[in-house]
Amino acid sequence: MELRHLRYFAAVAAEGSVSRAAERLHLTQPSLSRQIRQLEREIGASLLERHAGGTSLTPAGAALHRQALLVLRLADAAPDMARSAIGQTREVVQIGIPPGIPEEWLLTVLAALEAEVPHAAVTLSEASSTEQLRMIREGHLDLGMVRERPEGRLHAERLYEVPFGVAVRPGHPLAEGTTCRLKDLDELRVLTHGRQQVPVVDDRLVVAAHDAGAVPLWQFAQFSQHARACAEAVKADAVLLVEYSARRLLPDWPWRPLIEPRLSLATWLVWPSETRAVVGDVARAIRGQGE
Repeated sequence: MELRHLRYFAAVAAEGSVSRAAERLHLTQPSLSRQIRQLEREIGASLLERHAGGTSLTPAGAALHRQALLVLRLADAAPDMARSAIGQTREVVQIGIPPGIPEEWLLTVLAALEAEVPHAAVTLSEASSTEQLRMIREGHLDLGMVRERPEGRLHAERLYEVPFGVAVRPGHPLAEGTTCRLKDLDELRVLTHGRQQVPVVDDRLVVAAHDAGAVPLWQFAQFSQHARACAEAVKADAVLLVEYSARRLLPDWPWRPLIEPRLSLATWLVWPSETRAVVGDVARAIRGQGE
């Protein structure tokens, strides 16, 4: 069994499809299928159930998948761990962070990790919640900070929660108040993040607006740095954002907290159920900086 077999298997398990995994791995589907069959022969058991919608793990596949992720995380961390041993022994811990996380809070977390977990060498990777969860399941991240509570075998603990509000176009009547009710957005063009970036937002918005008797003209888009350009492109009257992101991306657009009802954005810390001890140490230190 070679390390590449485990990487290929982890990719198929994450994608739930041999064809999608082959596309992401830049392999042909027949080639990837041969590699998986070779792994199954070496294991002596079927690892995948093939069906019309893709693939799912057999009991043997699920057992191998848990161990494969541990092996892959160790393999990915090995070069950095070897280099760090030249000076002092520190284990690399790879953490995912979402766009729009408050920089001051993140710097506080890093300072706490340096003080409380000196044996951890932390690296950060910015990615959406969906991408982080995929990377954790494939073994490319040890921990993630995501905008949704994941399903499955991952541990998840809420770090903090911040209220949503709207950054209002300068000169618009909504900018004159100190708060904004959801029904005030009726028939206004409101830009907000799409499902791929913040999966929980759009469903909650639609339900809450319906309950409030409002029909905003939602404009869903993917953006992290170019909120102004996206807002201008769709001629938005307002942009739904948390306050930190609004101050950073649209500093001249007045931000008003959303009330009646209040909507908030939670950030969750997630990590695999089976992992290295140092990852658990880092998780505990990060949780100490939450609410």
